[in-house]
Amino acid sequence: MRLFEAQVLSRCLDVTARELKAKGAGYYTIASAGHEQNAVVGARVRPTDPSFLHYRSGAFMMARAMQVPGATPVFDTLLSLCASSDDPIAQGRHKVWGSRQLWVPPQTSTIASHLPKAVGCAFSIGRGRRLGIDPGVPADALVCCTFGDASANHASALAGINSARYAHRRGNPVPILFVCEDNGIGISVETPRRWIHDAFGDLAHLRYVEADGELDDVHDAVAQAVEFCRAHRAPVFLHLRCLRLWGHAGSDIETAYRAQTEIEAIEGRDPLLRNARRLIETGAADPATLRAILQDTRARVAAAAEEAATRPHLTTRTQIMAPLAPFDEARCREDGAGTASEQARRDLWGQTPPEKATAPTKRTLAAHINAALADEMARRPEIVVFGEDVGKKGGVYYVTAGLQRRFGIARVFDTLLDETTVLGVAQGAAHVGLLPIPEIQYVAYLHNAIDQLRGEASSLSFFSNGQFQNPMVVRIAGLAYQKGFGGHFHNDNSIGALRDIPGLILATPSRGDDAAKMLRGCIALARTCGRVVCFLEPIALYHQKDLYEDGDGRWLTDYPPPGDILLPGEVQVYGENAADKKQTDGDTPGDILVVTYANGVRLSLRATRRSANAQNIAVLDCRWLNPLPLAAIRAAAKGKRKVVVVDECRATGGGIADAVIADLAEHGYKGELTSVRAADCFVPLGPSTDAILVTEEQIEEALA
Repeated sequence: MRLFEAQVLSRCLDVTARELKAKGAGYYTIASAGHEQNAVVGARVRPTDPSFLHYRSGAFMMARAMQVPGATPVFDTLLSLCASSDDPIAQGRHKVWGSRQLWVPPQTSTIASHLPKAVGCAFSIGRGRRLGIDPGVPADALVCCTFGDASANHASALAGINSARYAHRRGNPVPILFVCEDNGIGISVETPRRWIHDAFGDLAHLRYVEADGELDDVHDAVAQAVEFCRAHRAPVFLHLRCLRLWGHAGSDIETAYRAQTEIEAIEGRDPLLRNARRLIETGAADPATLRAILQDTRARVAAAAEEAATRPHLTTRTQIMAPLAPFDEARCREDGAGTASEQARRDLWGQTPPEKATAPTKRTLAAHINAALADEMARRPEIVVFGEDVGKKGGVYYVTAGLQRRFGIARVFDTLLDETTVLGVAQGAAHVGLLPIPEIQYVAYLHNAIDQLRGEASSLSFFSNGQFQNPMVVRIAGLAYQKGFGGHFHNDNSIGALRDIPGLILATPSRGDDAAKMLRGCIALARTCGRVVCFLEPIALYHQKDLYEDGDGRWLTDYPPPGDILLPGEVQVYGENAADKKQTDGDTPGDILVVTYANGVRLSLRATRRSANAQNIAVLDCRWLNPLPLAAIRAAAKGKRKVVVVDECRATGGGIADAVIADLAEHGYKGELTSVRAADCFVPLGPSTDAILVTEEQIEEALA
């Protein structure tokens, strides 16, 4: 009877959503109608089992809320439908199923893009406990993840299911309950008969359970799936048979692709009618009792909807964007200033920590990143480093060399070859108290998984009003100038997709000491503000030692002391050709300012030295590409005759030149504005790269 009540609540909300839309008071009409048997799952899993839900999980939410005294799922849902700022999860930013109280992070979920992070969460519950980190859920918690039969075919869904099987095969506990709500159609495209059973019913390392039939049959099947998953800490695929009533959404004209007779036949199998019959047949209820439940629920929902429609909305940019990119500089500096204990650092480095080593131990950019990672891991037990080849090998470029030996396989581990999984694990790990630092081998490899950053990780705080966060620092090897090696896939100079993600921080160091300080700042940002950060490391500068001549060693730097950090907005200005001369107050020498980043810094310094205007040029390293340090650039450009933007990325939409020049122009800069940019082309193999990328000669010409 309780399940039936939850199902009726969900159905009444679906009806009311369309009524609100017709009145102009509601903004969402994708219904859960026909999927009400998922209430059984909502009742069987616990409110302490993290649940990642797709958009037809209304009955699940109603049944789950019934386990939590004081929960108000009906009014909460109506506020969300009305896009009200009183909506307790998203403040009206989107209609989502989500609740901090019910442990339901809000999802985009349209293409099952939440499966990889659900798997990551399940994997990380046990991993965190192994490291002594409290995941915030009981030791026997499982993760529930619901999705549809159509989206089960999406690459992100298949990646999630595959990674769960892979992790289980390798002996890791992965207590995830995949719930495929199979209604047989994706908008207008029918799912072939038995497709879900045939695709997932006989996979190794994945328990398959089918739930169909009467309400009590479904209850028993769900109970079996939940108990197996919880007890064996293993992935389970629950195939839940459903129907889709009323079309995909309110705007979907179902008669355009379904015959009227077919629609009527589906309506005749309505799960609410079937469950009502079953309750009456078994003597659990009589018709009058069920009618009373329906009438009472309709009245309650209607009254709540009338009130919800009067509640306010977000109206200003400041209100809407408030949870998008939180930044508490004071907290970040306080957090970043900490260090591991003296004993911990002695155990890590021996008697001489790197910042106290003498000049002959000046380090490359790669070595500085490695040392900074080690120092941060020594002081932060919640950090986990993972990706393809980061463990035994130490990364393709050996940036993580030695970390697994120092900190163990539980904290530094290799993943399968799939960037979607790498980023999914990062999100899931962050949900349960870990601080993930995943590695993407090459920026070109990121593009097949970019939605995990854009649609999922970076949107979480926005759609939950900061109640859920997935802090992480994603290390990405990228950019070009590898002297023709590898072609496009190892020399990708396209960063537009990253700069386009709202709230994402994109950091790009050009030299070793900056890399260490920026990485520390990024970790502090993730930890204190819950931010998603991409740390883009220029491959060509990993092991670069020299600046002007072979053997000069002027691109090597000393290791900065722990606690010395850099945060967004802090730039470096080189003047008078000295690579170690800093000026950050905007009072730069000369009358030409070069604005650049990463490889462009070294190229610009080399070109500047040969320029006839050498003594009149300053070079500004942006360091931060999202958000761009525009205020610092404007300050440095003040009084300059000319600003040259050296952008190693593609001419249109790939780099920073458009944004920098536009900002200077809009803020009244009166001098000459010009840029040197790479061609709009993939990076070729061999010597022909020189014709595509920015060259020192082009920079020198622009400085004339």
